[in-house]
Order: sequence, then C-alpha cells, then structure tokens
Amino acid sequence: MPKSIQASDVSTIIFVCEAGIGSSLMSVNALKKKLKLAKIENINVMHLASSRLPQDAKFVLCHKGMSKLVRTRAPEAVVVGFNFFFNDPVFDKVVKALADKAEIVEEN
Repeated sequence: MPKSIQASDVSTIIFVCEAGIGSSLMSVNALKKKLKLAKIENINVMHLASSRLPQDAKFVLCHKGMSKLVRTRAPEAVVVGFNFFFNDPVFDKVVKALADKAEIVEEN
C-alpha cells in the first residue's frame, strides 16, 4: 500500500539527486517558482545528493530511477518519483495538493 502525507504535514521537500548538481538544481529552482506562484511560502525546498539524505526525511522528490535507493535510505519517507527534470506533471500535482491542503500519495 502506498504511503501518503497530508499537505499540512509537509514543512520541507527534499529534492534528491545523485550528485547534487546540474539538471536537478534547475528543477529545484523551477519547483520553488511554482510554489511561489501558488502562494505557498511556508515550505522549505532542499536539494541533496542521495548520499546526504537524512533517514528521518518525511517527503522526498526524486527521479523514478532512484526511488528504490531513496526508500532504503529514508524508509519512513513519502517518495514521489518523476520521469523528467523539467515540466514533469508530478511537480504540478504536488504543488496543487499542497495548495489544496490535500493528501499526497507516494508514486514510484
């Protein structure tokens, strides 16, 4: 059964990548802009290499190819995977759920 988290319980989004540079950093900035446009200002967006992911992470965005690794490193986290670093519909879905104060369900 997929894990979920209420939008009200999300204070930090950890955007995980392999090295912590390049495309993923640009994706983080794009996500921050989407949150700002949606007037969501109370959520911190962190960009971390997978090796630095804290075990107690609550909510993580990562490329689908890294989902299994992320779940191993942060077993209690809700992990939402995406396919594309730019304009993946998952980012809009997460922002909408946060704006609507809805439940966010884990995706591979």
